[in-house]
Amino acid sequence: MARYTGPQTKIARKFGEAIFGADKSFEKRNYPPGQHGNARRRGKKSEYAVQLQEKQKAKYSYGILEKQFKNLFQKASRSKGITGEILLQLCEARLDNVVFRMGIAPSRRAARQLVSHRHITVNGSIVNIPSYSLKPNDIVAVREKSKSLQAIEDSLNSNKSVYEWLTFNNETKQGTFVTLPERIQIPETIKEQLIVELYSK
Repeated sequence: MARYTGPQTKIARKFGEAIFGADKSFEKRNYPPGQHGNARRRGKKSEYAVQLQEKQKAKYSYGILEKQFKNLFQKASRSKGITGEILLQLCEARLDNVVFRMGIAPSRRAARQLVSHRHITVNGSIVNIPSYSLKPNDIVAVREKSKSLQAIEDSLNSNKSVYEWLTFNNETKQGTFVTLPERIQIPETIKEQLIVELYSK
């Protein structure tokens, strides 16, 4: 399974926000990486550079590699509606993202691991493909044999997030992907229009 495995704090510092989740190292040095950090003079970025950075930010945030991300964009551009919003909805509908949003895993990287290790079911069947695209009313649950995993218990106990497009029961460790979220409901600070402009060149 192809995925980004490089340094996370360095990437987060590049974008100026903790896109991979809570990170103590980022909090200590929340300025761009490099020998001179904040003191380094940075010229005005070109329009292309700004658009590219936004695409990279979205890719790293959701843990998607270039080819997959481009395929999602092409699917979004063929759909009716606002391409940028649909692109983010497709990212949110990925199984690894939903497992993370439900609090079953503390990060998307951890969620991908749970899915690929066959700990998650969709509508009663084990699905081990992190990029699996969920449809409204699909039921996502922790596999019966995996419900006692300490990592899942710890993640659920520390999870405080609630999302309007998802439901989750901590007792049964089962939730529903109710509907695709509206753009205003998605908390990611991504300027999706810049991504659309980049791919439209």
